[in-house]
Amino acid sequence: MKGGSIEIGEVSKGASPRKGVTRGLSIMDFILRIIAAVATLGSALAMGTTNETLPFATQFIRFRAEFDDLPSLVFFVMGNSVVCGYLVLSLVLSVFHIVRSTAVKSRILLAALDTVMLGLLTAAASAAAAIVYIAHYGNSSANWFAICQQYNNFCERISGSLIGSYIAVVLLMILILLSVVAISRN
Repeated sequence: MKGGSIEIGEVSKGASPRKGVTRGLSIMDFILRIIAAVATLGSALAMGTTNETLPFATQFIRFRAEFDDLPSLVFFVMGNSVVCGYLVLSLVLSVFHIVRSTAVKSRILLAALDTVMLGLLTAAASAAAAIVYIAHYGNSSANWFAICQQYNNFCERISGSLIGSYIAVVLLMILILLSVVAISRN
């Protein structure tokens, strides 16, 4: 037979299994971006609204702990906010990749920006983790005392906000790997 029929075991030239896999990677990219944006937003909100006041001997003298007392925690809130904004804005490109799964240049741009945001988020989470460690355990060499015995709610909130941020770090690593795999398939 001439060119019109397909024998058993052959695949037509119009159907491409690579396109389906790449589209699946793009859908996974979209979902992971939404989850990472929620994680960074939750971390920024939890840290940004953290404060605790302890009464002292009288009602006029109070000790107060707020996140903006420590520059590392302010950096954490700002870093998570920037990464959250980036992830929300990058959803547009992610939808574009679902529609046009063969786009390569925009995937390279997205992978590069994801790497930059991974660095920012890792730096912010690491700086905050150092402060949280000092708050929990102190440092006897520097005569820094642990404050978490007095400010229990404050320490619980700042420790909890680190979890969401590190989840977003792992998700950004997965997003970078997905982008590299999608680029290599095209």
